[in-house]
Amino acid sequence: MDIDFPLVLVVLTFATGLIWLADKLFLRERRLSAFRSGGGAQSLDAGAPTEAEEPKEPYLVDLSRSFFPVLAIVLVLRSFLVEPFQIPSGSMLPTLEVGDFILVNKYAYGLRLPVAGTKVLDVADPQRGDVMVFKYPKDGETNYIKRVIGEPGDRIRYQDKQLFINGELVETRFIARLPPMELRREDLGEVEHDIFLTMGVTGNAGEGEWVVPEGHYFVMGDNRDNSNDSRYWGMVPDELVVGKAFAIWMHWKSLTSLPSFDRVGGIE
Repeated sequence: MDIDFPLVLVVLTFATGLIWLADKLFLRERRLSAFRSGGGAQSLDAGAPTEAEEPKEPYLVDLSRSFFPVLAIVLVLRSFLVEPFQIPSGSMLPTLEVGDFILVNKYAYGLRLPVAGTKVLDVADPQRGDVMVFKYPKDGETNYIKRVIGEPGDRIRYQDKQLFINGELVETRFIARLPPMELRREDLGEVEHDIFLTMGVTGNAGEGEWVVPEGHYFVMGDNRDNSNDSRYWGMVPDELVVGKAFAIWMHWKSLTSLPSFDRVGGIE
């Protein structure tokens, strides 16, 4: 069973915060009064009690007071600013490799409430060429990462391994043959990036023509013949957008290998 980490983080933050606040407002005074009336204090003078005049905090209160600030900071950073992800598949090769640890800008496309995902502040819309993290439309839970190809209103056609946007061919240029792959450079206007095409693969898999509806985005993997994307399951609605991937900060393929920082850098 997958653990819903954002939900766990929210629950822990609110729970520790409520315990700390309740102790601050109510429980501490009751505990202090009981301590003094039982003869535990040496002085009953007015004013703030010294450390020696206070009973020891309950373990749960002490734990909550210590962890609440840390959890609150992590919640704010992860929910509204930057969230780390690990790349689990090769669908974004050669741009992203299996085991890349990436950073995703949660603020780029607007502020959303944690867990609920409701947008509370518009900042900008995803642009063609962005590498975007989103929730898989079929279950609304699994994180996917692909490149934005079509914006609302665009007409997308994919045929014979060629991409057309609004009737115009997206230009690519040959870079190298890396059997079984062919490396090409694709020009999406303001964004140039590398793609993989599998040599020798023919047929009409993934071919078709689509019109992107309002509030949706058409996405594809850079590993064009090995990507489960909008060609197969449709568009990504805006409410499932998570953020924009902008940097690789570590590469760690498996527990049996050592972490590497050779791939640290921005994402095209």
